[in-house]
Amino acid sequence: MKCQVCRGPAVIDVRRHNANFCPEHFMRLCRDQTQKSIDQFAMLEPGDRVLVAVSGGKDSLAVWDILTELGFAADGFYIGLGIGEYSDASRGYAQRFADERGLTLHVDDLLRDHGFDVPNGSRAAKRAPCSACGLSKRHLFDDAARRGGYDAIVTGHNLDDEAAVLMGNTLHWQVDYLGRQMPHLPAANGFPKKVKPLVRLTERDTAAYCLLRGIDYLVDECPMAAGNKHLSYKAALNDIEVDSPGAKHAFYFGFLDRAAERFAAPTTDTDGAPVTPCERCQAPSSNGVCAFCRLTERATQAVPIEMGRTRRRAKVAS
Repeated sequence: MKCQVCRGPAVIDVRRHNANFCPEHFMRLCRDQTQKSIDQFAMLEPGDRVLVAVSGGKDSLAVWDILTELGFAADGFYIGLGIGEYSDASRGYAQRFADERGLTLHVDDLLRDHGFDVPNGSRAAKRAPCSACGLSKRHLFDDAARRGGYDAIVTGHNLDDEAAVLMGNTLHWQVDYLGRQMPHLPAANGFPKKVKPLVRLTERDTAAYCLLRGIDYLVDECPMAAGNKHLSYKAALNDIEVDSPGAKHAFYFGFLDRAAERFAAPTTDTDGAPVTPCERCQAPSSNGVCAFCRLTERATQAVPIEMGRTRRRAKVAS
């Protein structure tokens, strides 16, 4: 097996490109595909200050590394979600990556800084864990970008992620969500720009990139994600990809090229409603109090606990 570029020994095959690559040229392919996405969707400009949403997994560390290699001033932002050993491990990987490369990693912690964690807070607020987690991360990423004066928030969503989300949104005809599936959501109404530079790379690509670059990352999936439909959509698309290499790329980019504009929607989470500062935290909101502050209130309020015949009050995550 020879490299498509230099004809030297190849270490990986990329079936959707019908090509094999040596370590050097595979890593160059990953950087080139990322730059191509940035250029095609006008994600970033030279000189932009970038805040990377970091989880300690392969995708977020790969995109942080690639952006640094491409010359962007990129800092990381990690949120401790309070999911037991999983959160402890994920922060460790993120911090070691930053320390070894002299990069800046900002850290927020739900329990320490906001009074609740995802497992207990989601139960108290009567939200699914993934819903409470997603809401919290969006709010805190936005807030960190505004406070830090960053030009864009970067997430590590890859082609597998975006194709799986598109599959779910199409199966259920979630029109509002289809309208927000673009890999670049411009800044608007006080919300910072959000971009996904890895949409041309698969999970296999980012895992191989990290291996070849010597990036140590958290392999385990979040334990709170068990049963998430997103994972079953990924599995279905992987089966299709085996028989039809490039199917995920054709599905997602076909949607972007031919259908996305038909589902045009507001670029923020406010669904076009008038935006005013949240009464509590001053974040942009279509309500008097933003969704994160409402979640925080429900997740940290005293709740009744039955102990025999005695009714006591306890604080969630206290």
